[in-house]
Amino acid sequence: MPHRRMTRRSKKWLIWFSILFLGAIWMTAQFPRETEEQKWERMRWWREARFGMFIHWGLYAQGARHEWLKRYERKTDADYQRYFEVFDPDLYDPAEWARMAREAGMKYVVITSKHHEGFCLWDSQFTDYKAPNTPYGRDLLQPFVKAFREAGLRVGFYYSVIDWHHPENRVDRLHPRWEDKEYVSRNQNRDQKKYQVYIKNQVRELLTRFGRIDELWLDFSYPGPDGKDRNDWDSINLLKMVRELQPHVLVNNRLDLNDIPGGFDFATPEQYSPRDWVRQDGKIVPWETCQTFSGSWGYHRDEGTWKSVRQLVVLLIDTVSKGGNLLLNVGPTARGTFDFRARERLEGIGRWMKEHGRAIYGCTQAPDEFPVPENCLLTFNPENRRVYIHILEWPIQTLFLDGWADKIRYAQLLNDASEILFRPARDREARAVSSETPEKTVVLSLPVHKPAAEVPVIEIFLK
Repeated sequence: MPHRRMTRRSKKWLIWFSILFLGAIWMTAQFPRETEEQKWERMRWWREARFGMFIHWGLYAQGARHEWLKRYERKTDADYQRYFEVFDPDLYDPAEWARMAREAGMKYVVITSKHHEGFCLWDSQFTDYKAPNTPYGRDLLQPFVKAFREAGLRVGFYYSVIDWHHPENRVDRLHPRWEDKEYVSRNQNRDQKKYQVYIKNQVRELLTRFGRIDELWLDFSYPGPDGKDRNDWDSINLLKMVRELQPHVLVNNRLDLNDIPGGFDFATPEQYSPRDWVRQDGKIVPWETCQTFSGSWGYHRDEGTWKSVRQLVVLLIDTVSKGGNLLLNVGPTARGTFDFRARERLEGIGRWMKEHGRAIYGCTQAPDEFPVPENCLLTFNPENRRVYIHILEWPIQTLFLDGWADKIRYAQLLNDASEILFRPARDREARAVSSETPEKTVVLSLPVHKPAAEVPVIEIFLK
């Protein structure tokens, strides 16, 4: 008897193991096979661009106090409807938006086609909750895509898989009415599968009506009690459809598919700077940090924690120095303009990028053989083999590069291409060198006055 019970148990475990194993094969077989080299090539433009613009725009711009105001203020659909009834961005000029992005040094853009509120910027055939039905009366995405492409920028769409307006999207802990138990009870029989069809239909529109789309931001999953995960969005079939419609498009990692090969192209740390190159299961992955000028993604009239131009420039440098991209957000007003504070920051970044862009474009983390000098950040261009030293605190005439001996062919300030002299630290003519200075140290002789740049950069031509 004991032997027979063990045999049955073994058979049971074998069956379960087979189901799990076959399930894993089925799941991983959903996406086109791609080698690391093929993915590397597919993402080449993105790695070279390094800097893009995020745009959060919707009905919440009318409230002007955060894009989550419907959730934070627990508004009903009826309360929120007043924004829909007055939305009329009469000053909307996407060509002007594209000009500001280009002049800031950005190479691509990602715009919220639909945020969590459920409002669509384009003329979707699957909903009435869209821009053409507001007083504005027109599709907002078509002219946007045209303007940014004409400006030479690549175009991406953000699409929220969360929808607080759709009648079949199951009410969860992030829904504006979650605390209203009577409302939750009345809506407990919603059909999530119908909402999954709605998602696919709209994403199909975005990927078939507007030509080539370069990046697709699908936002976001929150597994756990009263949350939503891959099963609620039917993430596998959604991503499979995306890959079939536009195989080249770059997709972020917010569909809860991080454990499945091919389930994402890049990671998305939000509102913080990673300490090191981002990793998944111990392996470095492409990554793009999304950041705001202040504490809100949507237009927030009274929000006061705006970062300075210098902070934003350092944020960009720091991101590239760790192998990442920066997607910097603008929240346009309800009239369709960029807030004066956003314009000032974009102009300031653009001034720096005009002289220092080649320390960003095509650059990445410097090899370990180049120790980072004190109060500096390094970026590295592997194509032309140049290292860029971004000096955060301007020293008094000398900059020590420990371990850089016999590596430097030429050095210059990047902003004006003026020569920077350098000597081995042990050279008797080198200045400010102590007996404890390492033998392989190089000393750069800097001008007394800091160059007129938010962050000066020294360009090192390697041997």
